[in-house]
Amino acid sequence: MSTNTVQIGNRLVGDNQPCYVIAEIGINHNGDLGIAKKLIDVAVLSGCDAVKFQKRTPELCVPPEQRSLTRETPWGIMTYLEYRHKVEFGAKEYAVINDYCRDKGIQWFVSPWDAPSVDFMEQFDPVCYKVASASLTDNELLSRLRETGRPVILSTGMSTMEQIRTAVKLVDRRQLVLTHTTSAYPCKPEELNLRMIPTLIDEFEVPVGYSGHEVGLQTTYAAVVLGACCVERHITLDRAMWGSDQAASIEPSGFMRLVRDIRTIESALGDGKKVVYASEVPSMKKLRRSAA
Repeated sequence: MSTNTVQIGNRLVGDNQPCYVIAEIGINHNGDLGIAKKLIDVAVLSGCDAVKFQKRTPELCVPPEQRSLTRETPWGIMTYLEYRHKVEFGAKEYAVINDYCRDKGIQWFVSPWDAPSVDFMEQFDPVCYKVASASLTDNELLSRLRETGRPVILSTGMSTMEQIRTAVKLVDRRQLVLTHTTSAYPCKPEELNLRMIPTLIDEFEVPVGYSGHEVGLQTTYAAVVLGACCVERHITLDRAMWGSDQAASIEPSGFMRLVRDIRTIESALGDGKKVVYASEVPSMKKLRRSAA
């Protein structure tokens, strides 16, 4: 086994392994379990390895000065704290999701945004945890995640290299996958900085993936070519749906193309060793003037 691989459930992620493709459902379900199931179905049909949700304790994650601010929602005008509770799944919903994903044969996990959310998720025995870029400097959360002994996928958006180095020290590097990302929704191509993927690989010597928030698929393919061992993109049923992440998400037909084309790219990359393929021999005999 390569030293630069991490076991996530029944999958190895890292060097010389197929790209681990994550469909980020996040809160695109808008608090509706039926929508969540449809998104899982799309991820399964597309050939994704996993789906990912988000888990928050609203009272901890919503700053006090924002709790009473009102906003328009599909359910009427409500405070921001009320809205956060409205789109938050609890034990009942996640039990259904756990059973549904098991029946469909796809892995699932969450980005916990606070330590109590980690404690809550432990009852479902997740294959790993994802740390959102916004949580990279949350030392309490990182320490709690290390205590679980589970693999951690750590996103690095809106962070300095020094902040990333500090976060890496707080988790178990043997169980760590970093993901390069730029935390803009949607992100402009000129701010994706995909060459950070090999930079992170060289410095930290752990598997490095890519979490994208851009519009389109081309740049995600480029991330795979540059060495991303996993890819995470937001998934939606319709980009026009209500919600802050919908516009930077991929619709079903696009997600099917994404996974299909990543597998083609992986096949095309090869192993970097020059050989003469049997398919080339007829052309060589026909076109070459010399056998040299």
